[in-house]
Amino acid sequence: MYFRLLILFFSVAAFAGSVFWVGPVVATATLVPMGLVLVALIWVIAGVLAPRRDWILVDGSNVLYWRNDTPDLATVRLVVSELLRRDLTPVVWFDANAGYLVAGRYLGPGALARQLGIPAAQVFVAPKGTPADPLILEGAQALSARVVTNDRYRDWSDAFPALGLPEVLVRGQIRDGKAILTPVGTQAARVSA
Repeated sequence: MYFRLLILFFSVAAFAGSVFWVGPVVATATLVPMGLVLVALIWVIAGVLAPRRDWILVDGSNVLYWRNDTPDLATVRLVVSELLRRDLTPVVWFDANAGYLVAGRYLGPGALARQLGIPAAQVFVAPKGTPADPLILEGAQALSARVVTNDRYRDWSDAFPALGLPEVLVRGQIRDGKAILTPVGTQAARVSA
C-alpha cells in the first residue's frame, strides 16, 4: 500500500508542477499528469477495497501422513479444501523429498500446486538439504499466520518463542474422509522471533 501512495504522491506532484509550469490550461503537458493522478488514485482505492487475505501456512510434509501414516497428497488436498472452505488462503510448504514420497520423482511447486488445486505461488518446496520447518515458521512470522501441522517444532522453539502459544499451531486429522482441524479463527496469531 505504501508503494501505491508513493506513486499517487508523485503523480499529484507532477500534475501540480505541470500546472505551475504551463498554467491552468488544457494541454498535453497537463493532461498526461492528470491521467496519471487518476490512474494512481484508482489503484490506491482498489488496494484499499481489495479483500484482505487471511493466510495460513500448511506443513505439507507433515500433513502428508495424517491418513494411515502413509504419504498421500490427497490428504493435503483435503486440508487445503477445508481451509479454502473457511475462507483462508493456504500457503503449503513441502520438504524437497515430498515428490519422491508421493510420485517416485521430484515434484516442484507447479506440479504440486496443480494436484492441490491452488496457484503455484502458494506452494513452496524447500531446497534439497534444507528442512522446511524454519522456512514455514519464517513464513508464518512474515504473514502473521497460523500453521497447520501436528509437529510441535521443538527444535525451533528457541528461535520462535511464539510456538508456545496455543493459537499458533493448528492440529488436525483425517476422519471419515474429511479434514478435522482444531478451531481455526479468522484472527491470525503472530509468530514472532
